Amino acid sequence: MQWHKKINKRKMPWKGEKDPYKVWLSEIILQQTRVEQGWNYYERFIEKYPTVQHLAKAKDEDVFKLWEGLGYYNRCKNLLFTARFISKELKGKFPHNYDEIILLKGIGPYTAAAISSFAFNLPYAVVDGNVFRVLSRVFGIETATDSNRGKKEFTKLADEVLDRKEAGAYNQAIMDFGATVCKPVAPTCSNCILQKICVAFKEGKVNLLPFKEKVLQKKHRWFYYFLMEHDGKILVHKRNQKDIWENLFEFYLLESSEQIKWNNELAHQWLSQQFSLRDADVVSISAVLVQQLTHQKITGQFIKMKLKKVPSSLQQYQWQPIKKLKWLAFPKFINQFLEKESI
Repeated sequence: MQWHKKINKRKMPWKGEKDPYKVWLSEIILQQTRVEQGWNYYERFIEKYPTVQHLAKAKDEDVFKLWEGLGYYNRCKNLLFTARFISKELKGKFPHNYDEIILLKGIGPYTAAAISSFAFNLPYAVVDGNVFRVLSRVFGIETATDSNRGKKEFTKLADEVLDRKEAGAYNQAIMDFGATVCKPVAPTCSNCILQKICVAFKEGKVNLLPFKEKVLQKKHRWFYYFLMEHDGKILVHKRNQKDIWENLFEFYLLESSEQIKWNNELAHQWLSQQFSLRDADVVSISAVLVQQLTHQKITGQFIKMKLKKVPSSLQQYQWQPIKKLKWLAFPKFINQFLEKESI
């Protein structure tokens, strides 16, 4: 705590915030997102939706557009649901205790503990990757942090060392300490105030801890998007399936389990077989693009085509004027292409 009060210089716009709405918003944004990336999103959300009531009244499309680029769009869907639940069912008042907070959609033990401690100074330990790392090294714990046993062990230890009188400040302190001193790579052990009691430092295990038992194999998917243009409009639709990028817009998608080497002849052949359209121009075929998600690798291309006839079998799609595409919420993979092409 002394380090936090006298030395810790880490600044974040939500740091020290007591408004439960703003704490909740920051925590949802920061799930699976780096602080540096989440910072600007948080500020834009607060500027446009300063209270939970403002967010509850917002249109889905506007909120998803503002969220664009953060990924894990189910977070945004839950954010809207919970804001409307609080506004309507709880009369705009955010719950003031852990047991009620954790019942809200999209909120698990970590987020409930964060809101409880930061907004209301309730004695709940927040255990994130930074906390796992600090505790693992200081106490020399070799239990895998991603195992069920490890999660229970570290949560219990975090609760035992928690400063119950200043829970919010303590939680912020240990997280900041892990992010700036006890870092994953190149920790500053020489200047660490915990060096004398750190088991990992004494035993030369700093770079070995914490342990993890799971190595996730990434799923590789191939996405081929067809930008079908007709009369100044392009075919789009909203992804509604339970998958990545849910509720975001996309162009006509052909997903493959392996790479397809596209050329003009193959694109014409596909269009003819798929829609019985033989009279179309292939404008361009993009270079191969790649996006790395946490558990998936998306590789693909964009094929731009000008149609002289409209396909009749695409009721779930809609024609959008090209100039209005910028107002639709697309996944980052598509947005990067649109920006590069100045569309």
